[in-house]
Amino acid sequence: MTGTRRLIAAAFLLPALVLLGALVLYPIGYSVYRSFFDQAGTGFAGIDNYKALFTDDTILTAVKNNAIWVVFAPTVATALGLIFAVLTERIRWGTAFKLIVFMPMAISMLAAGIIFRLVYDQAPERGVANAVAVSVHDMFSESAGFPKARPLPVHPLEKGEGGSYVSKEPVRAGVPVQVPLVGVAPAKMPGDARPAKADPVADGDGITGTAWLDFTRGGGGKPNVVDPEELGLKGLKVEAVKDGRVVATATAGADGVFTLPASADGAQLRLPAENFREPYNGVDWLGPTLVTPGIIGSYVWMWAGFAMVLIAAGLAGLPRELLEAARVDGANEWQVFRRITVPMLAPVLAVVLVTLMINVLKVFDLVFIIAPGSTQDDANVLALQLYRSSFGTDADLGIGSAIAVLLLLLVVPVMLFNIRRIRKEARR
Repeated sequence: MTGTRRLIAAAFLLPALVLLGALVLYPIGYSVYRSFFDQAGTGFAGIDNYKALFTDDTILTAVKNNAIWVVFAPTVATALGLIFAVLTERIRWGTAFKLIVFMPMAISMLAAGIIFRLVYDQAPERGVANAVAVSVHDMFSESAGFPKARPLPVHPLEKGEGGSYVSKEPVRAGVPVQVPLVGVAPAKMPGDARPAKADPVADGDGITGTAWLDFTRGGGGKPNVVDPEELGLKGLKVEAVKDGRVVATATAGADGVFTLPASADGAQLRLPAENFREPYNGVDWLGPTLVTPGIIGSYVWMWAGFAMVLIAAGLAGLPRELLEAARVDGANEWQVFRRITVPMLAPVLAVVLVTLMINVLKVFDLVFIIAPGSTQDDANVLALQLYRSSFGTDADLGIGSAIAVLLLLLVVPVMLFNIRRIRKEARR
């Protein structure tokens, strides 16, 4: 009977063992074997492929980035999940909030990568992140009115310091000042700009001038002359400078006319550089410096909901009498959270943290989709480098197999820790 039962058990286990051997054990064994051979697979390379993992700059960057991922991504996602789980316990619409936070888990990594590639787009009109950054910046710093404006080759202005323009001759009372500029697209002109006034009249001993876009659609206009269809540069700032000191300022109106007081007589006219600086275009989220934190942010957006749901389930199982007893004894909410809630949730937090650590060691999709080609080397991780080394234009299966073995070695300690923790929990 005992022998028969063993045969029956073996018969039932055999299909699973065959699949396990074919899909797990054989690939692992072959990867270890292949990692000791050269690119062609015919010559024995010894440990040269493993040496390359720690001498090649591209692979070293991938190792460094993986370390950043393992430290920050699981920690931030778990911390946010804990905060969300604790806070949503006390609000009426907590279930709806949990649903919204968990919803990104229903999106594939590919779709999330495409979403965040658009979110981090450099152009504020397309990228949400830069649209917010530009809006906040412009609340505290006024944008330049005419970022690409400049004089014609023959003009009454000359280049000043720091990107400004100054008049070649001092301005005089009773002599209208002309400030012709080009380089502004008609579509970028202020919507309420009016045709420029050619000969403005000064009040008293003041000095008047006209600043206008010296460009006529369809051609036919004369340079440095106000033509009927040319518009005033509304908002252009003008300064009168004497002995290096600003004695008066003015701003051009809708028709381009500006007026300076009599104190500006004999001063040089200056158009400060703030009229012409390039507008703030946001943050280079996908540049070499921020591409890895940016991609980690997209990962946290996806997985914080997973952490929140698991932690909320653990939180629901906590004995409420302990929490209430602590409050009765005078503990405030922070003390209850730090000294009772978090220690009692430690097993659940360990599960979430370890699961996310294993997950980030395999991250590939987000990095491959979000990081543009120019900064993909800066955002490189081991899983992506494994793909590039194995299937790229200059594929080297020896290097690729060595990276796969390295990833396995990095995952094994985390898995062993998880198994020991599960066994310890089972014994309790």
